[in-house]
Amino acid sequence: MSDVYDLHIDTDVTVQLSDCRREDARAVFEVLDHYYRLEDIEPPGPEGEGPLATVWMATFDTSDGQREEVGPPRLTGKVGALLTGGYHAVAEVEKVLATGFAIESLQSVSGDQETEARLLLASR
Repeated sequence: MSDVYDLHIDTDVTVQLSDCRREDARAVFEVLDHYYRLEDIEPPGPEGEGPLATVWMATFDTSDGQREEVGPPRLTGKVGALLTGGYHAVAEVEKVLATGFAIESLQSVSGDQETEARLLLASR
């Protein structure tokens, strides 16, 4: 493996949001987008078109973190979040989410080079 590939794994975090409304997913992604560079996102389709999306996903590059701080947004309900990436990067994203939301850690699964954290986010 190349050093560039190894660095990419260590800094990118994929965030999957589920069991939430579209505006709640947007609110969570906007908080993260103010801190980190958005690498990739799968936006939901327009309201009323096709089946309802149940998972929203985006990838953030944490290597340039702490761009700007934003106030905590209001959520209409609880949001399930699955964070996947390198140990340090996932821990940093968890810290950022904790500044804007009340978080409950549901589960953490560690692998050789990556970790996965399941969280439940709510308004403060």
